[in-house]
Amino acid sequence: MRPLSCIIVDDEPLAVSLLESYVEKTPDLLLLASFTDSITAINAIKAQKPDLLFLDIQMPNIDGMELAHSLPEQTRVVFTTAFKEYAFESYEVNTLDYLLKPIRYNKFLVAVEKARKVYQQQPAPQPRQPNTVFIRVDGEWRNVSIDQITYVSGMKDYVLFYLDNEPKALITHLTMKAVEEMLPRDRFLRIHRSYIVAVDKIQKVDRNDCVYIGKEIIHIPDGYLQTFCQFLESRSSHSSTKTGMKSIR
Repeated sequence: MRPLSCIIVDDEPLAVSLLESYVEKTPDLLLLASFTDSITAINAIKAQKPDLLFLDIQMPNIDGMELAHSLPEQTRVVFTTAFKEYAFESYEVNTLDYLLKPIRYNKFLVAVEKARKVYQQQPAPQPRQPNTVFIRVDGEWRNVSIDQITYVSGMKDYVLFYLDNEPKALITHLTMKAVEEMLPRDRFLRIHRSYIVAVDKIQKVDRNDCVYIGKEIIHIPDGYLQTFCQFLESRSSHSSTKTGMKSIR
């Protein structure tokens, strides 16, 4: 598991020093910064988005409770205070634990372990899919929105990109295999040796296994038919299509 990042905010320098010493001797806990001034701390917290914030409640200017209401969504708070009366109020925000001063190391470790469990249960972030692809056309690079692509056809060593609201196809030197790898697989499907289509732009499929898309009618060969049937099954409101059947009709 990756180290948990943390920031300490407390207006008492001795309290900050104690927590810094606890962080230093705790494995897989990374201190990004410490602050004795809550106003200075706010911008750093928003910019660095720590996993964990050790936060005093009673501070001048902006108290810890006010600061906690403006934190990044993923940051969990461990309040550190000498006052028990704030315990109930602290759970109105994204509070992980509440440590009473003087804070003992064993209590500190319990709070850190709670944070580890929270982050272990969260799914790993998925890589962001690009919204555009670069296509070299007539010696220039065109930045094309993926949403605009209706279908792609192959012609020997070239492919033609057919776009919404574009009168002519964009011709570029690529292979169909390279185009398959370039486009998101959940949005584009190869239905023919020479055709890749945007699945959401298919208008209809007739009983002769022909796909109507844009101004094109594409007959699906047997080698691609089973995969296409499976796609129809996954997108239909009821599973009436049988996987592996020779024809869609």
